[in-house]
Amino acid sequence: MATKKGSSSTSGSLVELVLIVAVALGLALGIQAFLVKPYRIPSESMVPTLTVGQRVLVNRIGERFTHPSVGDIVVFHPPQGATTNTCGSGAPAAGSPCDKPTADRADVNFIKRVVAGPGDRIAIEDGHVILNGKRQTENFIRPCKPDQACEFPTEIKIPADHYFMMGDNRGESDDSRFWGPVPEKWIIGQAFATYWPPGRIGLL
Repeated sequence: MATKKGSSSTSGSLVELVLIVAVALGLALGIQAFLVKPYRIPSESMVPTLTVGQRVLVNRIGERFTHPSVGDIVVFHPPQGATTNTCGSGAPAAGSPCDKPTADRADVNFIKRVVAGPGDRIAIEDGHVILNGKRQTENFIRPCKPDQACEFPTEIKIPADHYFMMGDNRGESDDSRFWGPVPEKWIIGQAFATYWPPGRIGLL
């Protein structure tokens, strides 16, 4: 009788452990899918703010209730044209950044900074954003070098429900200058904190 009770108790503990692990995994996957998602920085486009291999946390639920603001760092699906540096409106006017994305989105994720929103007017001079006629103070960027594509002085207007994205490493970033603004529905969420490496833990 004692042996049977012990076997039953062991079996019950194992089932309980399996259930706890399953619930924990379910909660972790749910949090990642709907609330907060970790993201690894894959390139140098956001240097010096974010470096290759650094990891950030992305708020996924916030984008469902609020709109991105200029200055936010966001993770998003770029237009399909981002894979080939193709502008959706064909060849932009001379000296103009791309004013329209391709119709389809790419399956990859990008991380950039929002530099203009719906209805804003934007031009770029020496890698610096000219927003609605005013040069922005951007102490966080890595300046362009003379041989890099950083001059887009012809102003464009951002369409409704679209956002213009640029990397902080202005001379080394593949961004909206070349493939256009990003529809809001393609934005995954705002990066709000870094958690790796330990020496760079903090809020963005």
